[in-house]
Amino acid sequence: MSSKIMAKEEPSLESPSLIMLLPHDVMVGILARVSRFDYPTLSLVCKRFRSIVTSPEIFTRRSLLGRTEHCLYVVLSLQNRKHIYILGKNKTNGDSPLVLVPSLPAMPMYVNCVSVGSRIYAFARRSDFEMMTLSIDCGSHTVQPFPSIPEYVNCTGGTGIIEGRIYGVGCRFVKDYWERVMVVFNTKTQLWEPGMISEEKEGIMCGCVVMADKIYTRNSTNSFVYDPTESKWEKDEMLNLHKWENACVIDDVLYYLDWDEMELRAYDGKQRCWQVVKGLEALLPEMRRRQVKEWSQTVNYDGKLALFYPKENSEIWCAEISLETRQGGEIWGTVEWCRHLVTAHSLFLKALDVVV
Repeated sequence: MSSKIMAKEEPSLESPSLIMLLPHDVMVGILARVSRFDYPTLSLVCKRFRSIVTSPEIFTRRSLLGRTEHCLYVVLSLQNRKHIYILGKNKTNGDSPLVLVPSLPAMPMYVNCVSVGSRIYAFARRSDFEMMTLSIDCGSHTVQPFPSIPEYVNCTGGTGIIEGRIYGVGCRFVKDYWERVMVVFNTKTQLWEPGMISEEKEGIMCGCVVMADKIYTRNSTNSFVYDPTESKWEKDEMLNLHKWENACVIDDVLYYLDWDEMELRAYDGKQRCWQVVKGLEALLPEMRRRQVKEWSQTVNYDGKLALFYPKENSEIWCAEISLETRQGGEIWGTVEWCRHLVTAHSLFLKALDVVV
């Protein structure tokens, strides 16, 4: 038999058929080492790949191998429909780095989402007297309901996570006024725990973060801090010096974009002081071209700060900023990358850091 014929009969090491002959456990071990960002492409190769990269076992294996990654999930409203996207890695072909998750349903009009590990919990308001609760498994991209809030509380205002518990800061209508209510959902037991009612009844919720295992909130007039160990609210006059909103917390420091002064501000809860993050002179002047105050959101993205903001012509952009505290306590930021996400008449709703 000639060598030419032999070459035809021996399959190449790159042949897909040889890969398909591998045992299932070996295949899972290989794909578990591939970046999570490549799974959407792998799922298009064949049904077997798609079945593996969406199965719970591959994410269990990734965890055991220490291969979990932080992914940014973005909720956008396009053409009045709210969908969930994954912010992919840098692309050089000009395509948007936002990848639609087609298996997830459109989100309701009023929704608040929070991430706990590899899951997203969504509190959605269907009507003035009806709430819907959904749990999204970001490994398999499947949706399941979780126990409804025992009584109607509008929790679309703000949520915080402390030791696996979701603290939902909401409100409910009593007679002729709205009162603030704190509800608590234990993600480990999947049960609602006793919450509390606040004496404060003023303003609409503008911000909610967690610092040093305490809940910090702001309405239209004041900032408050809630200590779960003592189950009480107190005003925070120092935090109230600035009208922070859409903020995030990194290493127990609150960050938000001040649109009036076009500065990234930081509040240290331990030192009880404000300061402006330095080193962003090349990024922030771009935003000053806007003549009116706009939205923005900061997100803790694996210890770095992801800043979402608008530009001209209905563009939505994102910048990743690494933070450094220098001698003297000054905080400096370095822009790692800055990318255009989408150009459309869209509404940015939320960005979440999910570990998968």
